[in-house]
Amino acid sequence: MAEENPPHSIPETGKESSVDPSPLDPSRLTPSPLTDRNYTPPVRRSLKRRRNILILVGIMVVLIAGVLFWRYLSSYESTDDAQADVHLYPVSARVSGHVVRVNVDDNQWVEKGTVLVEIDPADYEVAVAQAQANLASAEATAQSLNVTVPITSVNASSQLKFAASGIEDASAGVIAAERQVTAAHSQVEAVEANDVKAQDDLHRYKLLVDKQEVAEQVYDQALAAARSSTASVGAARANESAAMQFVRQARSKLEQADANHQSAETGPQQVSSTRARARAAIADVEQKRALLEQAQLNLGYTKIVAPVTGEVSKTVVVGMNVQDGQQLLTVVPLDEVWVTANFKETQLKRMQVGQRAKIHVDSTGQTLKGRVDSIAGATGPLFSLLPPENATGNYVKIVQRIPVKIVLDPGENRDRRLRPGMNVVPDVYLQ
Repeated sequence: MAEENPPHSIPETGKESSVDPSPLDPSRLTPSPLTDRNYTPPVRRSLKRRRNILILVGIMVVLIAGVLFWRYLSSYESTDDAQADVHLYPVSARVSGHVVRVNVDDNQWVEKGTVLVEIDPADYEVAVAQAQANLASAEATAQSLNVTVPITSVNASSQLKFAASGIEDASAGVIAAERQVTAAHSQVEAVEANDVKAQDDLHRYKLLVDKQEVAEQVYDQALAAARSSTASVGAARANESAAMQFVRQARSKLEQADANHQSAETGPQQVSSTRARARAAIADVEQKRALLEQAQLNLGYTKIVAPVTGEVSKTVVVGMNVQDGQQLLTVVPLDEVWVTANFKETQLKRMQVGQRAKIHVDSTGQTLKGRVDSIAGATGPLFSLLPPENATGNYVKIVQRIPVKIVLDPGENRDRRLRPGMNVVPDVYLQ
């Protein structure tokens, strides 16, 4: 039996094979594991190639994930130094008095305009009634003076015209009286001349009667004429005296008329004075009306109402005597809550008003949506009672924080679980 060569045997050197291999023999194309040390089976090469591809893909995935993660981290700024804030509305008494009713309890939700506390209104009702009476009296006085003004004006004008007319009449009366005096004096002179002639005639007739040259009847006529002439002189002189008295009376009337005219000339001043009193009365009416309005306001202030819609915290009870300006309640408008986030100054490089934000609430675990409303004009320490002074002492640089106001989107705090003072973590997205 012929000896069989084991597979993959190596032919001896210098010996020729009994069979001439074909040029297309696969044994000549594929290297033998025993002759090529770098020979790798096809299966192992495929596994190695696949492993390299997986490693490369893994590296690329890690790089892409790292880039995306870095971009995500740089797309927003976050801080845990943030709290919910709101404007607290203190409700104070505007008038003093005795509290007769408290219409709310602690932590009760109230609407704007709701009556919270009532103060005894009795004193203020009396003050309103008194103010109304004072106003009515002032209005009556003003109305009376307003009627008096035109009457005074007409009277003053009439008195001035009447006084001027009186002066003219008195002047005419003086002139007439003086003319009467002149006429009376002329009459006296004429009567005296006639009396002298009558007395001379009587003397001549006396001599003639004594000589019996004329009849006694003629003498008697001369005697009667002389006596009549003497009486006429007395009457004429009396008339002259009366005329002179009339002159004095006329001059007195003229002086009185002149005084009346001077008094009438003060009529415009009297009208101005009356008008001034009327204006003062009108001003007094306005003052009384203002006092009435103030009394009515004070009466209205006895009912203390909620200035805004919110939750009430009270310190007032029935029976308290409150004073003007004393705080009684505080209204917290939970629908107006915002977030104050104190970001580091290095975090504000790309932060702007209007950027979107998410607020994570520590107490409830909620995530609320909002936006940046404003950025404070200075760092927080500058608003403190004792701001830092870096120009003195040893200086240590500290990263400062600036308050940023973030407002919630409408309806985000619908359940009102976010309360002022709660800690939150806002994320402001910069893109």
